[in-house]
Amino acid sequence: MKIIISPAKKMKRETDSLEVRNLPAFLEKTKYLMDYLKSLTYEEAKTLWKCNDSIAQLNYERLKAMDLQRNLTPALLAYEGIQYQYMAPSVFEDTHWDYIEEHLYILSGFYGMVKPFDGIVPYRLEMQTRVVLEDYKNLYDFWGSHIYEKMKGETDCIVNLASKEYSKCIEAYLSDEVNFITCIFGEYKNGKVIEKGTQVKMARGEMVRYMAENNIKDLSQLIKFDRLGYHYTNKFSNEKKLVFIKE
Repeated sequence: MKIIISPAKKMKRETDSLEVRNLPAFLEKTKYLMDYLKSLTYEEAKTLWKCNDSIAQLNYERLKAMDLQRNLTPALLAYEGIQYQYMAPSVFEDTHWDYIEEHLYILSGFYGMVKPFDGIVPYRLEMQTRVVLEDYKNLYDFWGSHIYEKMKGETDCIVNLASKEYSKCIEAYLSDEVNFITCIFGEYKNGKVIEKGTQVKMARGEMVRYMAENNIKDLSQLIKFDRLGYHYTNKFSNEKKLVFIKE
Protein backbone atom coordinates (compact mmCIF):
# COMPACT_ATOMS: atom_id res chain seq x y z
CA MET A 1 0.00 0.00 0.00
CA LYS A 2 1.21 3.49 -0.92
CA ILE A 3 -0.34 6.81 0.13
CA ILE A 4 -0.28 9.93 -2.05
CA ILE A 5 -0.76 13.48 -0.80
CA SER A 6 -0.44 16.97 -2.29
CA PRO A 7 2.36 19.39 -1.47
CA ALA A 8 1.79 22.84 0.07
CA LYS A 9 2.55 26.21 -1.47
CA LYS A 10 4.28 27.50 1.65
CA MET A 11 7.66 25.92 2.29
CA LYS A 12 10.58 26.26 4.68
CA ARG A 13 14.18 25.17 5.02
CA GLU A 14 14.85 22.84 7.97
CA THR A 15 18.31 21.29 7.91
CA ASP A 16 18.85 20.51 11.59
CA SER A 17 16.01 18.24 12.80
CA LEU A 18 16.45 15.16 10.59
CA GLU A 19 19.02 13.93 8.13
CA VAL A 20 18.22 13.62 4.45
CA ARG A 21 18.39 9.98 3.33
CA ASN A 22 17.89 10.18 -0.43
CA LEU A 23 17.52 12.48 -3.40
CA PRO A 24 14.23 12.59 -5.34
CA ALA A 25 13.75 9.91 -8.00
CA PHE A 26 13.36 12.30 -10.95
CA LEU A 27 16.09 14.82 -10.18
CA GLU A 28 17.20 15.17 -13.82
CA LYS A 29 13.70 16.20 -14.86
CA THR A 30 13.59 18.61 -11.92
CA LYS A 31 16.85 20.18 -13.11
CA TYR A 32 15.22 20.75 -16.50
CA LEU A 33 12.39 22.65 -14.78
CA MET A 34 14.82 24.59 -12.60
CA ASP A 35 16.80 25.74 -15.64
CA TYR A 36 13.56 26.83 -17.30
CA LEU A 37 12.46 28.81 -14.24
CA LYS A 38 15.89 30.41 -13.85
CA SER A 39 15.66 31.66 -17.44
CA LEU A 40 12.62 33.78 -16.56
CA THR A 41 12.77 37.45 -15.65
CA TYR A 42 11.28 38.53 -12.34
CA GLU A 43 8.11 39.79 -14.03
CA GLU A 44 7.75 36.59 -16.03
CA ALA A 45 8.14 34.49 -12.90
CA LYS A 46 5.65 36.60 -10.95
CA THR A 47 3.11 36.26 -13.76
CA LEU A 48 3.65 32.50 -13.87
CA TRP A 49 3.26 32.17 -10.09
CA LYS A 50 0.22 34.49 -9.91
CA CYS A 51 1.21 35.92 -6.54
CA ASN A 52 1.95 39.25 -4.84
CA ASP A 53 5.32 41.01 -4.81
CA SER A 54 6.31 39.75 -1.38
CA ILE A 55 5.86 36.08 -2.31
CA ALA A 56 7.33 36.60 -5.78
CA GLN A 57 10.47 38.27 -4.42
CA LEU A 58 11.01 35.52 -1.85
CA ASN A 59 10.68 32.76 -4.41
CA TYR A 60 12.69 34.55 -7.10
CA GLU A 61 15.58 34.97 -4.66
CA ARG A 62 15.29 31.29 -3.73
CA LEU A 63 15.27 30.36 -7.40
CA LYS A 64 18.39 32.32 -8.31
CA ALA A 65 20.35 30.67 -5.48
CA MET A 66 18.82 27.22 -5.97
CA ASP A 67 21.07 24.17 -5.75
CA LEU A 68 19.30 20.80 -5.94
CA GLN A 69 21.98 18.98 -3.96
CA ARG A 70 22.90 21.37 -1.14
CA ASN A 71 21.15 22.73 1.97
CA LEU A 72 18.36 20.19 1.61
CA THR A 73 15.33 19.63 3.84
CA PRO A 74 13.63 16.24 4.33
CA ALA A 75 10.50 16.62 2.19
CA LEU A 76 7.94 16.00 4.90
CA LEU A 77 9.38 18.84 6.99
CA ALA A 78 9.64 21.23 4.05
CA TYR A 79 5.90 21.87 3.54
CA GLU A 80 3.86 24.08 5.89
CA GLY A 81 0.20 23.87 4.79
CA ILE A 82 -2.83 22.94 6.90
CA GLN A 83 -2.58 19.29 5.90
CA TYR A 84 0.97 19.14 7.26
CA GLN A 85 0.02 20.95 10.47
CA TYR A 86 -2.55 18.25 11.24
CA MET A 87 -0.17 15.50 10.23
CA ALA A 88 2.35 17.07 12.66
CA PRO A 89 5.47 15.15 11.54
CA SER A 90 7.63 17.19 13.94
CA VAL A 91 6.27 15.08 16.81
CA PHE A 92 6.32 11.69 15.05
CA GLU A 93 7.87 8.83 16.96
CA ASP A 94 10.50 6.65 15.28
CA THR A 95 7.95 3.96 14.37
CA HIS A 96 5.74 6.58 12.72
CA TRP A 97 8.66 7.80 10.61
CA ASP A 98 9.43 4.22 9.59
CA TYR A 99 5.84 3.75 8.44
CA ILE A 100 5.71 7.04 6.57
CA GLU A 101 9.01 6.43 4.80
CA GLU A 102 7.75 3.07 3.57
CA HIS A 103 4.25 4.11 2.52
CA LEU A 104 4.00 7.86 1.75
CA TYR A 105 4.66 9.82 -1.43
CA ILE A 106 4.21 13.57 -1.84
CA LEU A 107 3.31 14.56 -5.40
CA SER A 108 4.93 17.69 -6.81
CA GLY A 109 4.87 19.82 -9.92
CA PHE A 110 8.61 20.46 -9.50
CA TYR A 111 9.90 17.08 -8.29
CA GLY A 112 7.19 14.77 -9.65
CA MET A 113 7.10 12.76 -6.45
CA VAL A 114 9.16 12.67 -3.26
CA LYS A 115 9.45 10.40 -0.26
CA PRO A 116 9.47 11.86 3.29
CA PHE A 117 13.27 11.73 3.72
CA ASP A 118 14.13 12.87 0.20
CA GLY A 119 16.15 16.10 0.31
CA ILE A 120 14.42 19.02 -1.40
CA VAL A 121 14.66 22.81 -1.61
CA PRO A 122 11.87 25.40 -1.31
CA TYR A 123 10.23 26.02 -4.70
CA ARG A 124 7.03 27.41 -6.17
CA LEU A 125 5.55 25.40 -9.02
CA GLU A 126 2.06 23.94 -8.79
CA MET A 127 1.08 21.08 -11.05
CA GLN A 128 -1.52 23.15 -12.94
CA THR A 129 0.84 26.08 -13.57
CA ARG A 130 0.71 27.14 -17.22
CA VAL A 131 4.37 26.66 -18.06
CA VAL A 132 5.65 26.97 -21.63
CA LEU A 133 8.11 24.13 -22.13
CA GLU A 134 9.73 22.98 -25.34
CA ASP A 135 8.00 19.79 -26.55
CA TYR A 136 5.49 19.76 -23.65
CA LYS A 137 2.03 21.30 -23.43
CA ASN A 138 2.03 21.62 -19.62
CA LEU A 139 3.39 19.94 -16.49
CA TYR A 140 0.97 17.02 -16.78
CA ASP A 141 2.40 16.35 -20.21
CA PHE A 142 5.95 16.88 -18.92
CA TRP A 143 5.58 14.28 -16.16
CA GLY A 144 3.50 11.96 -18.32
CA SER A 145 3.26 8.42 -16.95
CA HIS A 146 6.58 8.56 -15.06
CA ILE A 147 4.99 8.98 -11.63
CA TYR A 148 2.42 6.24 -12.10
CA GLU A 149 4.90 3.79 -13.60
CA LYS A 150 7.21 4.19 -10.61
CA MET A 151 4.37 3.64 -8.16
CA LYS A 152 3.04 0.67 -10.11
CA GLY A 153 6.43 -0.97 -9.75
CA GLU A 154 6.17 -0.70 -5.96
CA THR A 155 2.55 -1.46 -5.08
CA ASP A 156 -0.80 -2.76 -6.27
CA CYS A 157 -2.81 -0.42 -3.99
CA ILE A 158 -2.72 3.39 -3.84
CA VAL A 159 -4.63 5.32 -1.17
CA ASN A 160 -5.39 8.73 -2.65
CA LEU A 161 -5.33 11.62 -0.17
CA ALA A 162 -4.28 14.15 -2.82
CA SER A 163 -6.30 16.92 -4.44
CA LYS A 164 -7.68 16.40 -7.94
CA GLU A 165 -5.01 18.77 -9.28
CA TYR A 166 -2.36 16.25 -8.28
CA SER A 167 -4.14 12.90 -8.33
CA LYS A 168 -4.99 13.33 -12.02
CA CYS A 169 -1.31 12.86 -12.92
CA ILE A 170 -1.76 9.26 -11.75
CA GLU A 171 -5.42 8.66 -12.56
CA ALA A 172 -4.82 9.43 -16.24
CA TYR A 173 -2.64 6.31 -16.52
CA LEU A 174 -4.34 3.85 -14.16
CA SER A 175 -4.43 0.20 -15.19
CA ASP A 176 -6.11 -2.87 -13.72
CA GLU A 177 -2.83 -3.76 -12.00
CA VAL A 178 -3.38 -1.11 -9.33
CA ASN A 179 -6.31 -0.59 -6.96
CA PHE A 180 -6.71 3.19 -6.66
CA ILE A 181 -8.80 4.19 -3.62
CA THR A 182 -9.81 7.81 -3.01
CA CYS A 183 -10.74 8.97 0.49
CA ILE A 184 -13.60 11.49 0.63
CA PHE A 185 -14.16 13.67 3.70
CA GLY A 186 -17.43 15.60 3.79
CA GLU A 187 -20.71 16.54 5.42
CA TYR A 188 -24.09 15.14 4.41
CA LYS A 189 -26.46 17.96 3.47
CA ASN A 190 -29.61 17.99 1.34
CA GLY A 191 -28.98 14.47 0.07
CA LYS A 192 -25.39 15.16 -0.98
CA VAL A 193 -21.90 14.70 0.43
CA ILE A 194 -20.35 18.18 0.51
CA GLU A 195 -16.57 18.62 0.80
CA LYS A 196 -15.15 21.83 2.28
CA GLY A 197 -11.60 22.73 1.32
CA THR A 198 -10.00 23.57 4.66
CA GLN A 199 -11.72 20.73 6.51
CA VAL A 200 -10.68 18.26 3.82
CA LYS A 201 -7.03 19.33 4.17
CA MET A 202 -7.28 18.90 7.93
CA ALA A 203 -8.77 15.44 7.56
CA ARG A 204 -6.17 14.30 5.04
CA GLY A 205 -3.36 15.28 7.37
CA GLU A 206 -5.09 13.61 10.30
CA MET A 207 -5.61 10.46 8.22
CA VAL A 208 -1.88 10.19 7.46
CA ARG A 209 -1.10 10.58 11.15
CA TYR A 210 -3.73 7.95 12.02
CA MET A 211 -2.25 5.51 9.52
CA ALA A 212 1.27 6.04 10.86
CA GLU A 213 0.24 5.71 14.51
CA ASN A 214 -1.73 2.53 13.85
CA ASN A 215 0.58 0.96 11.25
CA ILE A 216 -2.31 0.64 8.78
CA LYS A 217 -1.62 -2.01 6.14
CA ASP A 218 -5.03 -2.70 4.56
CA LEU A 219 -8.36 -1.05 3.85
CA SER A 220 -10.23 -2.94 6.59
CA GLN A 221 -8.10 -1.04 9.10
CA LEU A 222 -8.30 2.25 7.22
CA ILE A 223 -12.09 2.51 7.48
CA LYS A 224 -11.85 2.59 11.29
CA PHE A 225 -10.62 6.18 11.06
CA ASP A 226 -12.75 8.25 13.45
CA ARG A 227 -10.93 11.51 14.09
CA LEU A 228 -12.13 15.14 13.77
CA GLY A 229 -15.70 13.84 14.01
CA TYR A 230 -15.51 11.71 10.82
CA HIS A 231 -16.82 8.17 10.48
CA TYR A 232 -16.70 5.77 7.55
CA THR A 233 -20.07 5.51 5.78
CA ASN A 234 -20.64 2.38 3.74
CA LYS A 235 -23.79 3.84 2.13
CA PHE A 236 -21.79 6.35 0.06
CA SER A 237 -18.65 4.27 -0.44
CA ASN A 238 -17.74 1.81 -3.18
CA GLU A 239 -14.73 -0.12 -4.45
CA LYS A 240 -13.10 3.09 -5.70
CA LYS A 241 -13.82 5.51 -2.87
CA LEU A 242 -14.06 5.46 0.91
CA VAL A 243 -16.41 8.15 2.21
CA PHE A 244 -16.06 9.59 5.71
CA ILE A 245 -18.90 11.78 6.96
CA LYS A 246 -18.49 14.47 9.62
CA GLU A 247 -21.34 14.37 12.12
